[in-house]
Amino acid sequence: MTTMKAIGYTDAGPINAANSLLEFETDVPKPGPLDLLVEIRGVSVNPVDVKVRSLMQPEDGPRILGFDAAGVVKAVGSRVSKFKPGDEVFYAGDLMRAGSNAQFQLVDERIVGRKPKSLGFTDAAGIPLTAITAWEMLFDSFGIKQGEGAGDAILVIGGAGGVGSILIQLAKKLTGLDVIATASRPDTEAWVEKMGADHVVNHRKPLDEELKALGISPRYVAALTNTDQHIGAIAELIKPRGHIALIDDPEALDIKPLKIKAISLSWEFMFTRPMFETADIEVQHQLLNRVADLLDDGTLISTVNKYAGALDVTNLKSAHEFQESGAAIGKTVLDGFV
Repeated sequence: MTTMKAIGYTDAGPINAANSLLEFETDVPKPGPLDLLVEIRGVSVNPVDVKVRSLMQPEDGPRILGFDAAGVVKAVGSRVSKFKPGDEVFYAGDLMRAGSNAQFQLVDERIVGRKPKSLGFTDAAGIPLTAITAWEMLFDSFGIKQGEGAGDAILVIGGAGGVGSILIQLAKKLTGLDVIATASRPDTEAWVEKMGADHVVNHRKPLDEELKALGISPRYVAALTNTDQHIGAIAELIKPRGHIALIDDPEALDIKPLKIKAISLSWEFMFTRPMFETADIEVQHQLLNRVADLLDDGTLISTVNKYAGALDVTNLKSAHEFQESGAAIGKTVLDGFV
């Protein structure tokens, strides 16, 4: 096969535009020295898919969307050492390369993990991007050591989202932290409890008052959504010399109130390592393999909560619309092309 089907976009804009997503034929790419050519069997939709489609104008023809993927290695580059054709893999890709909404995709082996044996391809595709984000936030940004953290707490704002769902589990299973998650509906409250949250508070109410009622002052705050709306309350509720990590894109953020408590603040962006080919890029390969082990031994559970069908324009548009609706819980996934 020399050509493949793919889904992408030519003009940045809203999902309800007539040609917001389109299917097209393109050449099957050829692996570079460290690349795997993967036949895609499952994908998921993340907030980054929506942001890229709506804000980033393609420069040269249609841009193939999609980041999370699971599939089978079909060919490898000349310097590949970790995988071989036939291996089942999962990964979150690279913001600067063609995406996973296609029959085949190239990906650097250093950011790829073995697919969990306990999950099918579609379910496995719901894991990588959020798992890398949560892992890097918990163990890199916050600097927590696995098995440590007893006596301290973490507040996860937006606990029912994709990142929140896996972050709750990692914090609960791999550290001693008390885990507080925010949710605002009965279904999202039930979901974060299923993920393992020790306490649930309502982010529709002032979070400093919610935490005061609990009698807990967390040392760590994972600000996963609406950080600009919550920053004042976070400054009140967090322990002195605590740490806030965020993943969203606030237009402005007043951090002056953090000074009096000497609060650290950092961004987590899981694409940094592949984008800049950092010296430690292979950490993502290692952590995905660890996550696969934790899924296979039952320490972690799937965060998939919606199956959107096979990969085609109609189903992918619906998945984007659902992601934009604010009603998504956990992860939304699709099978590969039929």
